[in-house]
Amino acid sequence: MMKKTFALILSAVLMLSVLAGCGSKKEEAPAQSGTETPAASELNVGVFYYNFADAYITTVRNAMDGLLNSAGITYNNYDGAGNQATQLDQINTAITNGANLLIVNIVETSSPDSAQQACDAAKNAGIPIIFFNREVSDDVVNSYEKCAFVGTDAPEAGHMQGEMIGDYLLENYDAVDLNGDGVITYVMFKGQEGNAEAEYRTQYAVEDADAKLTAAGKPALEFYDANNSSKYLVDTTGNWSAQAATDYMTTILASCSEANGNMIELVIANNDNMAEGAVAALQTAGYNTGDEGSTTIPVYGVDAMDSAVQKIQDGQMTGTVKQDGEGMANTIMTLVTNVKDGAELMDNTSDLNVDDGVAKIRVPYAKITG
Repeated sequence: MMKKTFALILSAVLMLSVLAGCGSKKEEAPAQSGTETPAASELNVGVFYYNFADAYITTVRNAMDGLLNSAGITYNNYDGAGNQATQLDQINTAITNGANLLIVNIVETSSPDSAQQACDAAKNAGIPIIFFNREVSDDVVNSYEKCAFVGTDAPEAGHMQGEMIGDYLLENYDAVDLNGDGVITYVMFKGQEGNAEAEYRTQYAVEDADAKLTAAGKPALEFYDANNSSKYLVDTTGNWSAQAATDYMTTILASCSEANGNMIELVIANNDNMAEGAVAALQTAGYNTGDEGSTTIPVYGVDAMDSAVQKIQDGQMTGTVKQDGEGMANTIMTLVTNVKDGAELMDNTSDLNVDDGVAKIRVPYAKITG
């Protein structure tokens, strides 16, 4: 009887133990049900640049590094080196290694496919992605609620460049018209085919300058090579490089000169790097030295790099359009801070220039002349 009673007591104790265990699991469930998000956890940011060699991108990278360091945020920079396949591999590897926020300066801009792949990778991982500088389509941004773009209004730089050129030529027409034929001969250096910024800058710099000239009764600009139907020379590497412009300009100056009556009278470049490359070739030929009495061919760029601004001050370049690298980085950091603080990605942007219907923020340009 005692053995039977003891067995009953032991069985009851075991049953209570099992029930207690079941109860403790239910109590722990709420703590485990809320999976920790990148907003609530310590950030591990992957920052992907299309090419470290790009001079403007270097200003953005330096500014971003400083801001992320100051905020105590863990990050890794990746150099796509102009190769989209490399960059997509870097993005996937970073996600595998624990990155929970992606900041992407996409390499390929001629189609939306690469940006969509990057966005889908972030979406599948459930982490935010911020594209910047190189325009991605609205459809890509709208495909994921945790996606945004920080850039410029691409046509604006072309419009500003064209306005500056038109105004300058109207004030200095006879001095610029070296052969006195009444027409200004120009060369256009384009950074990359299919890139929105390059396309708009190439188009509007000439169109807007022509509009000012023709409204004042002057002829439109004339491209130096009548056989070139595109009316531009492109950096075939897509790197917007000084070297490409230097090489092109050196070749041009071998046959175009004041002595031949066909000297290039105006240089328009999609960025300061190419503008400075053109200046280097012109200086080799004795132009744009900034010395008193020397002839300066008007040269215009975009970005307002420190070196280009110095050349403008020294009389070696004529103008540029400021693309604010620090402003770009600061705007991106607004979104990074939102993620860090657990806010929505596009919170705290009411004082910024945000597109209607899509999470795209525009950083304004500004004209820089002598």
